[in-house]
Amino acid sequence: MKPRLLLLASCAVLLSTLVIRVNARIAPSSDGGHELPAGHAQPECGGEPCDAVQRGQEAFLDRELAGLDANGRACADCHMPVAEFQLSPAHVEKRFTQLERRRRTHPEADDPLFRAIDADDFRINGDQAHDFSNLRQNGLVRITFALPPGIALIDPATNTVSGATFVDVWRSVPTVNDVALTGIDDENPWFRGPNKTGGYQLDARFATLQEQALAAFTGHAQAVNPVPQQMLDDLASFQRVLFTNPRVRALADAMREGTTPLPDPDPELDELEEQGKVVFERACANCHGGPRQSTTPLGIVRYHSIASQCPRPVDFTVPARFAFAPCEPRLARNARTYAVQLAAPTPGPGGLIPAGTIVRLTSSDPGRALLTGNVGGPAPFDDWNKFDVPGLRGIRRTAPYFHNNSADTLEAVVDHYIELYKFIKANAPPGPPPAVATTDGVTFNRQPLPEERAALLAYLKKL
Repeated sequence: MKPRLLLLASCAVLLSTLVIRVNARIAPSSDGGHELPAGHAQPECGGEPCDAVQRGQEAFLDRELAGLDANGRACADCHMPVAEFQLSPAHVEKRFTQLERRRRTHPEADDPLFRAIDADDFRINGDQAHDFSNLRQNGLVRITFALPPGIALIDPATNTVSGATFVDVWRSVPTVNDVALTGIDDENPWFRGPNKTGGYQLDARFATLQEQALAAFTGHAQAVNPVPQQMLDDLASFQRVLFTNPRVRALADAMREGTTPLPDPDPELDELEEQGKVVFERACANCHGGPRQSTTPLGIVRYHSIASQCPRPVDFTVPARFAFAPCEPRLARNARTYAVQLAAPTPGPGGLIPAGTIVRLTSSDPGRALLTGNVGGPAPFDDWNKFDVPGLRGIRRTAPYFHNNSADTLEAVVDHYIELYKFIKANAPPGPPPAVATTDGVTFNRQPLPEERAALLAYLKKL
């Protein structure tokens, strides 16, 4: 069997097993007991048409995509089943090494993950691009945005405003597990669209799974021809039955059916893990709130910068009040400098900077600002470096973390948030603490303390 077909067949077996294992349910018998149907288990399709789920699974694995004139990529090439339906640098590097080994004896060997569109030198060398450093070292893919009004790129060679009309940023490939719990939640709206109450992808730019799939087909699979609506609907149905574990599936079922009270998706916790859950509810649920763990409660703005972009804030006060781990060079190189027109009066070191002022800001990924162009005003209320809030179920198996895969471990994530709370406190204006950092409106008391680190980690590793 050809290597490409072997990989595809292996993914098909794994996915088929996964759907049956996660979604199988014993059918009720006529006497109120339970028995297995003759021959096989009845699939639980989570409110989705089972034929659509099956077609969606096939489309998810399909590299041919007949009629689309695409580049040979399947959804499963980036949302890898063996990697919890995400993409990790370790898996990318393994695939690259295997491809290079195969090519020693079979020069025509191929892995469609490595397409020129996601090469670092694509803008220079086009279809001949071959530098996959961001993909191999960081597990990041290229996302291209049209520059909105009020934001321009600075040319690093001349240090002047360039004529660029678009910008490339590099982002991780999020898991599609548990997407039935995420997306728009109609709670605690943000000030501006798109998708004021959440959406899909890291910046919530898509309202539906169908929109997300269409963008993947055109942007990453480079499909030339129109994608059938049924294929998009089928893929959405398939993704909505992928869950981290049966407890999370039961929660999604209860939410879809309006069942109350909702079941607790947590497993049995020991004493340390219970202590960690208490810390989580104080320090983390102010953003990762509700049963979805992705809803920011009322009173706290929905979208926040968590300072995970590059470069990270540095405190020049002595002694320093906060100290983020600096970005490694492999990530820091993705930073670009922008000329930004402030949309509102903005606090600065010397006082209030008037609206309309052009300032320079550097970021590896300005987040939702690339959707809206809205930068300026008090920090919690603009879109610079803002992202959506992801759910956390299964997080122990989805390293690395953040939108740029900059945290290799959950330990690094917790340490980052300890510093983030110090940063918020150091930069808070005079008066009551911001709602994100306080439970009583008087004290900065949400931050996880160093002595609580072990308990919080223990709980996160059970999600």
